[in-house]
Amino acid sequence: MQVITGAPAGYPALVLNADFRPLSYYPLSLWPWQDVVKAVFLDRVDIVSTYDKRVHSPTMDMCLPSVISLKQYVTQDRTPAFTRFNLFLRDGFACQYCGSPDDLTFDHVIPRSRGGRTTWRNIVTACAPCNLAKGGRTPAEARMIPRREARRPSGFELQQQGRRFPPHHLHESWLDYLYWDIELQA
Repeated sequence: MQVITGAPAGYPALVLNADFRPLSYYPLSLWPWQDVVKAVFLDRVDIVSTYDKRVHSPTMDMCLPSVISLKQYVTQDRTPAFTRFNLFLRDGFACQYCGSPDDLTFDHVIPRSRGGRTTWRNIVTACAPCNLAKGGRTPAEARMIPRREARRPSGFELQQQGRRFPPHHLHESWLDYLYWDIELQA
């Protein structure tokens, strides 16, 4: 991970909840500067930190915010949606049979041909070769047991999992609000 001192392309702002925690780690909760300026004028956010870049209009002049916090707390305890991205995030972007991060698909643990449903409790991330090798068999029949049990994650678990995947670069003004595993910051 690279810490940059100049503004990232597009001047995005890190969005924090009212408790100063990021709304999301993965993907990182960033808003484009245009949305941030609008939120500032609608009095929906507080500016925490700014870039050196200024924007002007006939009636105003302001530095672009680099970190903002919402004025109203957004509850984060809703059940995560069952999406391909959230499934891959739950499983650490790795095949649950061999550990490969390449050519990922999803696999029905109990095949659909045998009544398996498309739910959190029956889907795991699988690379295409493992998915093909398992085919329409159960894990026991294929002798391919998933590394982790397929289950519905909480929003908190997905946020924790997202901390394992920091972006390639972070602006220095964001660092006080983001917490990744120490070994990943080197």
